[in-house]
Amino acid sequence: MQFSFYALTDPGQVRTNNEDAVVFDEGSGVAILADGMGGYNAGEVASGMAVTFIKSELVQWLNTANWQHDTNLIARGIGICIDRANQSILNAALSNPQYAGMGTTVVAGVFKNNCLILGHVGDSRCYRLRHGKLTQITKDHSLLQEQVDAGLLTPEQALLAPGKNLLTRALGVDSELAVEIHAHEVQDNDLFLMCSDGLTDMLSDLEIASCMKKCAHLPEMAAELISGANLAGGRDNISALLAQAKATSTKSGLISNLFGAP
Repeated sequence: MQFSFYALTDPGQVRTNNEDAVVFDEGSGVAILADGMGGYNAGEVASGMAVTFIKSELVQWLNTANWQHDTNLIARGIGICIDRANQSILNAALSNPQYAGMGTTVVAGVFKNNCLILGHVGDSRCYRLRHGKLTQITKDHSLLQEQVDAGLLTPEQALLAPGKNLLTRALGVDSELAVEIHAHEVQDNDLFLMCSDGLTDMLSDLEIASCMKKCAHLPEMAAELISGANLAGGRDNISALLAQAKATSTKSGLISNLFGAP
């Protein structure tokens, strides 16, 4: 399986600074999105630290380790990298008073062969579009989601309830961090979207799916999602990181090897 990536971020219609951060490394199949929080510029410091640290550590680990096709070990590596980023953010906040209280969500994925190993903390999400159906494959670490899980609210009620952005987990809050990690099978033509809540607070899942299905190429798709969220109010920073899977042809590769084609 081959993967193509594209990322786009926008400050939105209300905020002057952008506390979201997105990075990917196509060669290693690594993609990371973070949504920072905190006063002054602390939110963008936290999100920037998270994506930079996790990408650097994870790419280096994947490129030097002989277990890069072992799903369980990749999952362990993601967890370790996110935990170390959490410690770095905590240490920076303790050392710099202007960064006190900063934190960030994170979604970090490694796309390898027919698998996506995905770790996340907070309410930034990952979706999968398969055969025209959009599915949220992460679960928000938020107070509202806990109320839904406990049966106190229906998903429909949660959409209208106050306190949507009250998180139960984030990097930079505590030295003990529970990272949720799952492996997902990838099929040919699967399309994945990592996004901050600046997108999901403005557009419903049906609207997100509509934006994705109307565009053939990732740059246009990302622009359509950002534009839709801005047209709906753009009350927060908006980020979209897209990854598309395409099956490689073993047959054509064999023919190239046999006949020496470039």
